[in-house]
Amino acid sequence: MHNATIFISDLHLTIERPEVTKKFLQFLDTGATKAKALYILGDLFDTWIGDDDFSPPINRVKKHLQALTAQGVPVFYIHGNRDFLIGKRFSEQTGVVLLDEYSLIDLYGTPTLLTHGDLLCTDDLPYQAFRQKSHTQEWQQNVLSKPLILRILYARWYRLRSYFHKKKKSQDIMDVNAGTVINVMRQYRASRLIHGHTHRPAVHDLDIDGQKAQRFVLAEWTKDSVNLLCWTTAGYVIEHL
Repeated sequence: MHNATIFISDLHLTIERPEVTKKFLQFLDTGATKAKALYILGDLFDTWIGDDDFSPPINRVKKHLQALTAQGVPVFYIHGNRDFLIGKRFSEQTGVVLLDEYSLIDLYGTPTLLTHGDLLCTDDLPYQAFRQKSHTQEWQQNVLSKPLILRILYARWYRLRSYFHKKKKSQDIMDVNAGTVINVMRQYRASRLIHGHTHRPAVHDLDIDGQKAQRFVLAEWTKDSVNLLCWTTAGYVIEHL
């Protein structure tokens, strides 16, 4: 990981997953300190109900992120579908830079598009409708104006509802739409795409208007499996912690 640009996503940190939190904090204190940059592509937390929430393990994670950025390691974040309410206060407290939902970077000479991945799942029409509504300023201000305890209860209800809705959906609907991937990469003139969300880690070879391209899908973190996508000038490697 020395001087590598590291990409991770879908840690879903919560008090119910202490093993994953422990692995992440250890990573921030050790391997991440040697990184050129760290990109977290969404769903670092399983839920986020506002920057005023102090439920475990939020404060510990903030503290370790702030320690990493204070050492000079840039950390970038793209909102996920679970923690899209992460805001300015979180950024100020941790030093983490919040990026747009689609962010194009130059990764060692290759235009690389970064996103969480939920925007690519265009076959899931009910989710896309909810996403559009929940990303409006009016909806978010309405939610964040509620007392913290009500937001905590709402988040628990939403997680339960989401669980049962997913059980009713086909796996194909919850995966990315191939046409959407091509169109988005064409729009941003990217020959590489990195995202998470689907929990289907893989490297896909693509053809966009006769040009070779690739799509990298990041893995979910679990207590038994932690994968990092690491890039250097020599190329990429998937490291297992």
